[in-house]
This record gives sequence, C-alpha cells and structure tokens, in this order.
Amino acid sequence: DESFQLWQPQGQVSVSVGQTLTLHCTVSKHAMAGPVKWLKAFGSSKQIVYDQKGPLPRVTRAVNESNTNYTIHISKVRVEDAGTYYCVKFKKGEEQDEEYSSGAGTEVFVHGEWCSRLCHGPPEQLPAGKRPRRRGCPPSQRAPGRAGLGGGPAPPPLPRPRSLPTAGASRQLGGARRDRRSEHPAPEAVSGARRGEGARADAGAGHRAPLLFAVPPTVRVLPDLPNPVEVNKTVNFTCSAEGFYPDAVTLTWLENGVEANAGSPPHLTETSQGTFELRSLLEVQATEEKNQSVFTCRVVHDSQSPVSSAVTLQIAVPAAD
Repeated sequence: DESFQLWQPQGQVSVSVGQTLTLHCTVSKHAMAGPVKWLKAFGSSKQIVYDQKGPLPRVTRAVNESNTNYTIHISKVRVEDAGTYYCVKFKKGEEQDEEYSSGAGTEVFVHGEWCSRLCHGPPEQLPAGKRPRRRGCPPSQRAPGRAGLGGGPAPPPLPRPRSLPTAGASRQLGGARRDRRSEHPAPEAVSGARRGEGARADAGAGHRAPLLFAVPPTVRVLPDLPNPVEVNKTVNFTCSAEGFYPDAVTLTWLENGVEANAGSPPHLTETSQGTFELRSLLEVQATEEKNQSVFTCRVVHDSQSPVSSAVTLQIAVPAAD
C-alpha cells in the first residue's frame, strides 16, 4: 500500500524516574491487515513493548481502539527503561507477521538514581592517566522487568566526556562564566541519568563521582513581558539549558531562522548533582517590523543534534487613524 504512512515524531525524550513516559506514533488510514507494535532495541535484537494483544505491565494506549493513533504511555519509569524505541507496522503473513514500515526511533534518556552507595566501595587511588574500573550494580540489585522494560547486563564504560571549549573555540560560548555551585558529599544514592543501554557511577562516602555518560539538556525560552508587547518596548528573552552533561555545549540565538546578534555571554553553572545549566539573555526592541517574529534558542550539546525552544513575539500595533 503505497499510500500508507507512519509518523514517529520524537527523536529524543528525557524523563525522570517515577514519571510517565509518552511515546507518540500515528499512522494513515489503511486497509492492510496486521498490527502496529512498539519495539525496544536490545543489543542486536528488538523486544516487544506493546503488541495490541493485551495489557503489559506499566504500558497503556493513549487512545484505546484507535486505528491511527498508537501513542503509548509507560508509567513509573525506571532507569532501565532508557533506550531506543520503534513504532513498527507489521503485515499479516501466512505463518507470522512481517515488518512492513518502521519509525526512525525515539531515544529515551532517564534521569534518576542508578545505584545506592552500597554498590560501590571507596574511590580507587589510581596513577595519573589510568581510568578507573567500572563498578556497576550487580544484577541482583537491578529492578526486574518484562518486554524490554526490565534489567539487563552491565554495559561497558563510555568514553571520557570532552571538557568545555576554551575561550575562542566557540563564538557563542567564548564569554561564558562558570560556577561550582556545590562541593557537597554525595547523597545516599548517586544521582544521574542513563543513556541508551549504558550508564556508569562510582561513589564512596564523602565523594561525588563524575558522570561518564551524556545527558541532553532541557531547553526553554521565556520573555520578561507577556504578549502582546507595546511598540518600542524592550523585551528580554532568557534561554535556559538545564540538566546536561558533559559541559561541552554551544548556544545560538536565531530570529526567524537567521542567526541573530549575539545575546549576553552564556553563563554556565555546575549543580550539586554534577550536571550543568546554561543561561543567555537576548534583548529585543519591539518595533512594528518585528511583530510575529520567531526567536529561537538553539543548543548543540556534545556534538549531538540541536535542541531548540522558540517563542513568537506579538506586538500591540496601534490602530491606524
């Protein structure tokens, strides 16, 4: 059926432990026999998350009985729910269903507690330049799961993250200021996130271990004045990128898709959880010509795909005499 189409719009999604994850998928109306399933990548294979045959633990349809909307909710998210999920249309076969069309995949990042301090001994004393041994939680201390939503073998360590570009390496971040908000000891559990099938944490009493996995930022833009804005007023847009790791990041302002004059130098802050926050201010004169202009904050983190947030400026244009 050449008219069949499947849309899986989310490229990346971040969610915290205990929250509900929503994965979107819609298909065009069609007469082709065969189910739509959600699969999760697990090594070189894929495991069923939802298959229309019956309820699975923690997985529900957003719109029951719909023939076009296959969005699902996964409740009470666990760290091991991180990974890449695919919405797949199957064609009815004589012996078994055959994969017909698949979405591009949604990569899910889970923020939360990876392992209690009891999983780890004190920090290793290593010679300069030698990397520490991985100390992941043993399988007995991981939450059980089903259909790709449970525990798995301990993954290998990820490469050492890159540090923040030095002044001049990035035009957007050349003037960034960096604070260390806290040097407190680690809490009872190591806070962090898990990307895909990999995570790592080393911690001991009084020691906050560095995170050695990528955590994408959450980006938002907020104006200091509500719409509509009076003509010729000054509007300050604040872009916040929060909760990311490592600190290799660039920030760019766009006006109607074109790079705008640089805002204030981005201000980088390290949180007590070991993640980072970045803020930048863009000042705009609300002239009539800028009515309905779209201002976008684009953040590129650790050479990944850009993450953006945008707002539309609406100006109260005085009525003509």
